[in-house]
Amino acid sequence: MYSSRRIAREAKTIEAMIRIYCRRLHHGGQPLCAECGELLDYARLRLRKCPFQAGKTTCGKCAIHCYKPAMREKIRKVMRFVGPRMMLYHPWLGLMHIVDGWRKKPKKISVP
Repeated sequence: MYSSRRIAREAKTIEAMIRIYCRRLHHGGQPLCAECGELLDYARLRLRKCPFQAGKTTCGKCAIHCYKPAMREKIRKVMRFVGPRMMLYHPWLGLMHIVDGWRKKPKKISVP
């Protein structure tokens, strides 16, 4: 489904974050609400289409901002809320997300 283990792990991380956010703020049920489900689908699509793939840093530090402004604001809201809680719920994914953020920013790709 994803081009590398690195991107698959990032997809797993973003899914975990969105699930925690939805469970804590929207409802306690297992399935995601419609808004969070839409955000998760959008984030997965953006990861699959990322031009940097395994060599990328975290999306927040990327030179290319491929999220639509409204979706970018939603994902920022999720990250702001869940970020400090990741070490409690998913310590390995949280740690790897921090390590991925230390990667150098990839140079912008010129689009023909």
